[in-house]
Amino acid sequence: MTAFDSPLTHSRGAGKVLRRTLAVGLMVWFALPLLPLALWSFADRWSFPSALPTAFGLRSLDQAIAFGAVPALGRSLVLGVVVAVVATLVGALAARALTFGVVPGARLVSVLLLAPIALPPFAAVLGVNVVLLRAHVPSVVGVAMVLTVMALPYTAFIMRTAYGAYDPSYEEEARLLGAGRLQVLRRVQLPMIAPALARAAFLAFLVAWSDYIVTLIVGGGEVVTLPLVVASAAAGLGNDAAVALMSLSAVVPPVLLLLGVLAFGRRRRTLPMKEVVA
Repeated sequence: MTAFDSPLTHSRGAGKVLRRTLAVGLMVWFALPLLPLALWSFADRWSFPSALPTAFGLRSLDQAIAFGAVPALGRSLVLGVVVAVVATLVGALAARALTFGVVPGARLVSVLLLAPIALPPFAAVLGVNVVLLRAHVPSVVGVAMVLTVMALPYTAFIMRTAYGAYDPSYEEEARLLGAGRLQVLRRVQLPMIAPALARAAFLAFLVAWSDYIVTLIVGGGEVVTLPLVVASAAAGLGNDAAVALMSLSAVVPPVLLLLGVLAFGRRRRTLPMKEVVA
């Protein structure tokens, strides 16, 4: 028996096969509900009792464009990126301050950060909307502000977990070697917490991307995002193909972003520490 045939090697190989099988199974499980959407998206006619569409075409694309799906998609992307950037930055700053104990009343602050999850969204948004209207805050700014607050619990939690495993001695060593604050931030702290920042930004993006209530109430019809357009089209009759196409397009950006976050995290894990902080 060679070293490559040892029981330890067999155990690792079996575990790897099991993980890959589980990953493929999960991908199939989440992809199955998208199959009917894909069929509906390009079905010009799908009559009972046919198991598959009887006629395919691009009429759904024309309908989706007529509903305003393209500009709505652009607004959703911009809103998601803005909320992701701001919520991740604020969440990271709050998490660092709470982790290293420089905030008085840290427990109370932690509870306040988690409060948006505990409050009913509809009731909270109605109350906040009155304040925003009286303060003459523009609808776009109000929607971005409220969604950022709603995303903060997720970003703060992820970043606090990251800072809990963070070793400040790397920063101290860099300062001893003559690095300034910006150099320590850019070459030590940010590379070490980059995977956590990516995960936090992804969750914040999802909060803004999939929101309906905040955009509807606070936006007041001036901020029309993709979920609003999909809901409006779904309320009508004969728009099944257009609704399916827009729903399918709403899945694509989060999936691509998730794949990017996973690839980025895997790449960071494979880099040696000296290359991460270089």
